[in-house]
Amino acid sequence: MRKFNVGFRDTPPIEKTFDRRELEITVDELHRRMKNGDDLFLLDVRNPDEYAFANLGGHLLPLQELPKRFGELDRKREIVVHCHTGRRSAAAVEFLYENGFQHVKNLAGGIDEWSARVDPKIPRY
Repeated sequence: MRKFNVGFRDTPPIEKTFDRRELEITVDELHRRMKNGDDLFLLDVRNPDEYAFANLGGHLLPLQELPKRFGELDRKREIVVHCHTGRRSAAAVEFLYENGFQHVKNLAGGIDEWSARVDPKIPRY
C-alpha cells in the first residue's frame, strides 16, 4: 500500500508492526511538553510555500525529500513530525520508525489542530 500511496518502498515492510496511536502525540500534550521545556525536535514535512504561510518554528524537510535526507536527523533525539492535518506526517513517522527512529511521534491533527486548540494566531488554511 505504501508503494502506491507514498512511494517510499517497493514492497511493504513486514519486519515491524506497530499501533499508529503509539506513534502519535496530541496538540495538548505537545503544548504541555513545550511549556515544560522538553527538548523536542519539531519536523515539518509540508512544502516550503505551506511553511511560509504558517509554521510552528520547526525544521522544514518536505515529505518527498525525506527518503533521501532522513540521515540528517538525529535518531537519539525525540522528533515530533507535523504537517497540515496529520496525514503526511503520519506517513513520515511510519517511514522514520521503520528506519530505526524509535523516538518519533506524529502530531495528531497537525498544524490545523494546533491553530484551533493552542494558538489561533497561526493561520488556518
